[in-house]
Amino acid sequence: MNTRTLGKGGPEVSALGLGCMGMSEFYGTGDEKESIAVIHRALDLGVNFLDTADMYGMGHNEKLVGQAIKDRREEVVLATKFGVRREGAVRTIENSPEYIRAACDASLRRLGVDRIDLYYMHRRNPAVPIEESVGAMVELVRQGKVAYLGLSEVSAETLRRAAAVHPIAALQSEYSLFTRGLEAEIRPAAREVGTALVAYSPISRGLLTGTLPPADELPDDDFRKFAPRNQGENAEHNAALAAEVRRIAESAGLTAAQLSLAWLLAQGDDVVPIPGTKRLKYLEENVAAASVTLSAELLAELERAVPAGAVRGERYPDMSSVEL
Repeated sequence: MNTRTLGKGGPEVSALGLGCMGMSEFYGTGDEKESIAVIHRALDLGVNFLDTADMYGMGHNEKLVGQAIKDRREEVVLATKFGVRREGAVRTIENSPEYIRAACDASLRRLGVDRIDLYYMHRRNPAVPIEESVGAMVELVRQGKVAYLGLSEVSAETLRRAAAVHPIAALQSEYSLFTRGLEAEIRPAAREVGTALVAYSPISRGLLTGTLPPADELPDDDFRKFAPRNQGENAEHNAALAAEVRRIAESAGLTAAQLSLAWLLAQGDDVVPIPGTKRLKYLEENVAAASVTLSAELLAELERAVPAGAVRGERYPDMSSVEL
């Protein structure tokens, strides 16, 4: 597995990471034994960059990841997040310094580690100046509880303000062939301040593979059931785009997932996709994409098939908490 560096002087991570969220929540029922086997196999294949968050499964995902890596801690660049506070069905965005300190200590306990390698602010509450939040995160670095800092789903302006306080190793945002809005302002800002882009949902939550059932056939505990881009005419339009991606992939001897991941890797050495899976089959399929080099002709064909802005429908039912 090739490696990439997060930010200026940040950690060296595998070119592809592993998103662990779906092992606990949002995409139907998970299986702990199989999920741990997936994490172990990922490490065996050279995938050292694991991504979780305190809100995934209300802490369950951090405990699961911690259990999986307890005997292999030195092999892992461990990333987790704070900022989305859940009380039953109610979610709030909390970025106060007091909350950040408490959230970090709670994550360390659940993960069973004494240091978080990359600590992200998961979402931003504009009522709290970003300088205050990053200042609290810097304290955690000074205390040795955190090694590097990251942000998730913030605007170009917020990223610049944060980077003026302390280096930001990584910005985690949704990025894929089907989600390219950040290319206009956010990606240039990240490169300006020396921040890597960690791309979550790099296969557009399965939409790019053509394996996603119609929204009305998905269970109620599957987040994708309610995504606007999977509804009605949006779904029909986007399915046609995905079919084009699959056609191009097949002509290149790849799966649609592999082509989508290889496309992201071709966007620059500062882009690190973190496809999520809870199945060994898909893990190994995804990892194979790290060794794929796409020709200029194939990249151009993809651009013609799915130009920026071609996908219809928002990626979340409520977009009020992203890119702030």
